[in-house]
Amino acid sequence: MFRARLESRRLFAANRATAPAAQREMHQPAVSHTSMANAIRALAMDAVEQAKSGHPGMPMGMADVATVLFTKFLKYDPQHPDWPDRDRFVLSAGHGSMLLYAVLHLTGYGDMTLEEIRRFRQLGSRTAGHPEHGHAAGIETTTGPLGQGLGNAVGMALAERILAARFGNDLVDHYTYVLAGDGDLMEGVSQEAITLAGHLKLGKLICLFDDNKISIDGPTSLATSEDATLRFASAGWRVLDVDGHDPAAVETAIAAARQDDRRPTMIRCHTVIGYGAPTKAGTASTHGSPLGEKEVAGAREKLGWAHPAFVVPNEVVAAWRAYGARGAADYEAWTKRLAAVPAEKRAEFERVIAGDLPAAFAGAIESLKAKAAAEKPKLATRQCSGNVLEELTKIMPELVGGSADLTGSVNTQAKAMKVIKAGDYSGRYVHYGVREHAMAAAMNGMALHRGVIPYGGTFLVFTDYCRPSIRLAALMGVRSIFVMTHDSIGLGEDGPTHQPVEHLAALRAIPNLQLLRPADMVETAECWALALAAKEMPSVLVLTRQAIPAVRTIHTRENLSARGAYVLSEATGPRRVTLLATGSEVSIAMDAQARLAREGIEAAVVSMPCWSLFERQPASYREQVLGPGTVKVGVEAAVGFGWERWLGPEGGFVGMKSFGASAPGGDLFKHFGITADAVVSAVKARLG
Repeated sequence: MFRARLESRRLFAANRATAPAAQREMHQPAVSHTSMANAIRALAMDAVEQAKSGHPGMPMGMADVATVLFTKFLKYDPQHPDWPDRDRFVLSAGHGSMLLYAVLHLTGYGDMTLEEIRRFRQLGSRTAGHPEHGHAAGIETTTGPLGQGLGNAVGMALAERILAARFGNDLVDHYTYVLAGDGDLMEGVSQEAITLAGHLKLGKLICLFDDNKISIDGPTSLATSEDATLRFASAGWRVLDVDGHDPAAVETAIAAARQDDRRPTMIRCHTVIGYGAPTKAGTASTHGSPLGEKEVAGAREKLGWAHPAFVVPNEVVAAWRAYGARGAADYEAWTKRLAAVPAEKRAEFERVIAGDLPAAFAGAIESLKAKAAAEKPKLATRQCSGNVLEELTKIMPELVGGSADLTGSVNTQAKAMKVIKAGDYSGRYVHYGVREHAMAAAMNGMALHRGVIPYGGTFLVFTDYCRPSIRLAALMGVRSIFVMTHDSIGLGEDGPTHQPVEHLAALRAIPNLQLLRPADMVETAECWALALAAKEMPSVLVLTRQAIPAVRTIHTRENLSARGAYVLSEATGPRRVTLLATGSEVSIAMDAQARLAREGIEAAVVSMPCWSLFERQPASYREQVLGPGTVKVGVEAAVGFGWERWLGPEGGFVGMKSFGASAPGGDLFKHFGITADAVVSAVKARLG
């Protein structure tokens, strides 16, 4: 079982060779590994006990592994936590958050104070129940929904390889470690992520699998009997087995993993959940509940930890801080290498790490808009998006695209974009395969890593497969761009299984998510500009399969879509009616406006590419656009949920009230009554 132990002598020299430079040169503090690991266990027990809530079992079980990783291998500098070339540590098993918080405190991250540990799971603390990106330095991603961190880690490891191929190993050369548990591996997204990483041979990705064989309900044997070793191995990973409570074996295994740059490694760490608890260790009762005062006292005695709650002896803290300080030398060496890089290359590296758009960006968008206004193309907005990408990828090498096996349908690969392959990461396009969930999770990991801007495409209906990752992108505030095409019954013959009707409403309900549904080529260019400018917000671009007419035929330098909604075509006389629409239905509203005008009814057409942006406009602007006192009718090839906020109780809505059907798209719009005639009828009914 413990094959890694057998390699210990052969790999001892390799261990020292692959450890960070500062670690090889420093002397280890005269404090035992056991004392350092028990500091993690004690803080975890105490914080959960004080909060009367939390998960002490995993931090207690994986304390030995975490101690080896953070003291022997991980490259980090608490004084420069955003150092681009640091190793990434992802706690996919986010319920064990106290392991991460304890290590961050012990290694000297300034904002993870003992007071924050005491305030575990309390309102306003940095120590949320599950790790939240941005709450404290050293929290690389938000985890808790199981499997997500594993997907994020794949994206981080891929971003590292892409940037190394572009800028060289002197600037980019680091590992991604992910701690995953049994629950992570049960989630379907984990299989997608594991096979993608194995296929791409991401050799700088190391998974530390906490194999404690316990879940909330009890032994994992209640629900699964798979062999994780065979599962990872079949996906192209190297697999090592270790006793997770044997620090020498763990050290040897991590050293071996770092030697193999041709494939990712999973280290199967056999651990005891709640290690040290006298009666509850190895049982489900330590997973998600405080141990209880008596059990905590017994654990202290069994572990030989004779210190009060939240007290870590000075010598143990000093030992941890010494290891935390070792990264300063690696950081300083890296800054010298960066300073030695030619100025132009250094400036470009710093730009993409900061996430800034290139100087030529505004001009490229302006040129696309002017050309479209002049030519008035009738195109599907998925084609419009492809045209935008053709231009932007020329000036933005940081754009990394992909699709879930739908490249030709979603128009996400620009002609000059080389495909990323195993061993050759110089490309910028990822074939994710039919792995929508892992694609979205990996995109979040790439965005968190920084240096690249990820976008990925599939059909809008399959946001159902991506939704957990889209939600987390919004929660974290990262610039992941989801390109979602085939956005309505307009896709036609594929039928109701592929025709989204409730998806716009569902996505609009997610806070901090920018949903953009453009109406033509000009709006598509504007919406791409908005998505790329939003550094702290993900975007969903919602695009048509079918060709639609141009509606923006007069060029304006202003990005009108940036206000979320705007008057596209004002009434020629006093406005009596306001027609509001998004995407492909804007042209339907324009037709209805013309028909109403012929009958002497003055109407304005409002295009609403992004509701959330419109919500943030001043009330006076919103009132001006919506037209106070006018009859309001909305039109969108989706369910009407949410439209009442713009239409009011007396307004009308022309859209979907059921699932779609299989037929040509044009026939479906007529069948479901989403036509200019239907809009005119809705207006007349309200005018009396």
